[in-house]
Amino acid sequence: MLEGVIDTLPKTALTMSTPASGSGKLSSQTFEELFLSTYPRLVFLLRRMLGNSGRAEELANEAFLKLHGTVLPPSVRANVPGWLYRTAMNLGIDDLRARTRHTRVAQEASKAISASGQPESGLQLLLRAETQQRVRLVLSKLKPEWAQILLLRTFGYSYKEIASHLDVPISSVGTLLIRAEAGFEKCYVELFGEKDSEIL
Repeated sequence: MLEGVIDTLPKTALTMSTPASGSGKLSSQTFEELFLSTYPRLVFLLRRMLGNSGRAEELANEAFLKLHGTVLPPSVRANVPGWLYRTAMNLGIDDLRARTRHTRVAQEASKAISASGQPESGLQLLLRAETQQRVRLVLSKLKPEWAQILLLRTFGYSYKEIASHLDVPISSVGTLLIRAEAGFEKCYVELFGEKDSEIL
C-alpha cells in the first residue's frame, strides 16, 4: 500500500531478553544494552515516518527517557523493545498531528513550485514529496494503532514481529491490517477527494 512512498527498513532481528530488577525498572546495564541495540532502528523508523532526521533523534531520545523514568508492569517487562516501538511511534504520530496545521501552506507552496516550469526530474521529486506529505497527513489522522500497523507492515515486518511490537495476538494482525488499510483509504479520499493508485 505505501511501498515506494516510505522507504523500507533493513531487516535485522531484534529479540532481546530484558531482565528487570524487582522494582520494575531496568538495570543500568540492561538499559544501556537496549539503547545500543534499539536506538538506531527507532531513529530509522521515525525518520521515515516524519521525514526529518533531527526530529526523529529527538523523539527516539524522548522514548528512552520515558522508559528510564517508568516503573514497568510485569506485562511490559516481557517485551520492553515492543513498548519502546509503540511509545516512539505514538510520539511520531503526535508530532505529525502537531504539524497538520502547516500542511496546507506546504501544499500551496508545492503547487506554486510545480507551476513554475521545473524540469521533469524536479517535478517528479516534487510530486513524490507531495505524496509523502499526503501520506503523513493521513497517518496523523488515523487511530494510532492503525498508523503503527501500516508503518510496520510497510517496513517489511512479519505478522509475528508486528504482533510482538504492538502486543496483540498474531491471529488478529491480518484483520487489523485490513481495517487499517480501509481506514487509510477512506481518510485519504475524504482529505483529497481522489484515490491515488500509487498509494491506495
